[in-house]
Amino acid sequence: MEFIIVTGMSGAGKSRAIDALEDIGFYCVDNIPPKLITKFAELCAQSAGKIDRVAVVLDIRGKDMFNDLFECLDELSSNNYNYKILFLDADDNTIIRRYKETRRKHPLLEQDGISTSQAIALEREKLATAREKADYVVDTSLLSVAQLKDRVTSLFLREENHGMVVNCVSFGYKYGIPSDADLVFDVRCLPNPFYVENLKYKTGLDEEVYQYVMGFEQSKKLVPKLTGLIDYLIPLYSVEGKSQLVIAIGCTGGKHRSVTFARIIYEHLQKSGVWCTISHRDISKN
Repeated sequence: MEFIIVTGMSGAGKSRAIDALEDIGFYCVDNIPPKLITKFAELCAQSAGKIDRVAVVLDIRGKDMFNDLFECLDELSSNNYNYKILFLDADDNTIIRRYKETRRKHPLLEQDGISTSQAIALEREKLATAREKADYVVDTSLLSVAQLKDRVTSLFLREENHGMVVNCVSFGYKYGIPSDADLVFDVRCLPNPFYVENLKYKTGLDEEVYQYVMGFEQSKKLVPKLTGLIDYLIPLYSVEGKSQLVIAIGCTGGKHRSVTFARIIYEHLQKSGVWCTISHRDISKN
C-alpha cells in the first residue's frame, strides 16, 4: 500500500496537493487526527486491494493533537506500514498574501493577542521537525496552481514509486532561488538570447533559442562538466536515503538559458535511466 502523509504550512497549498493526488487515484482524507493514522492504515490494508493508494492530511489545524504525529509514525513503522511525508512550504509574505486574498484566518489566530506573522512563525516552529523528516519538500511560493499540480503528480504518478526522484527546475534569479533546491547551478555566465531581437520573447523550449545557447563553445564545454558532477552526486544522495533531489538551474529571467540547460540535464538523466521530472518555474512570467 502506498501511504502518503501530506503536511506543511497553512496556506502553502495542501488542499491543491490533495486534489492532485485524488486525481491520480489516491484515496484522500483531510485533517485526520494523528492517533487515527494506524487504525486507518489497518482498515485500508484490509480492503482486499480496493484501497492501495492513500493520502492523508495532517497539519496545525489539529492543534495539540499534531504533537502526537511522530509517536504515531513510529507506530506505523512498527506495524510495517511504509509511508512517505510530503511537506508543502511557502515564504511568509506569500502565505500572508494568500490569507488576505481568501479572507480566511490562520488556524493559530485563536490565541489572544497574536498577529498573522506571529502565528506563521509559531507554526514554523511547531512544524520544524516534520519538515526535517519529510521525504518530499515542495516550495509553492512562486508556483501557479497548475505548476503545483504538475509537481505533485510527477512525484506520485508512476505505479512503482521506489527510489529517488530528481526534479530539474529552471528559474530566474530575479524572482529568487527555489528554497527547496538541493543543487543550484548558475548559467548567467553564458550569452543571453534576451538581447537578440528575434529571440527575446521566445524561450528555451523553442529550438531557435536552444540552438543559440548551445552554439557557443562555453556552453558546449559546460554540459559534460555539469552532467559529470550530477552523475557522480546522484548515487551518493541515493545512498544517503533521499527521496527527492531538486536540481535548480538559474539565469536572469528563467526563460532562455536556464530552460535550455534544464532540458539538457533532464534528457541526460532520462537516458541514464534516472527517474526524473522537469519544470520551468518562471517561464511564463513577464
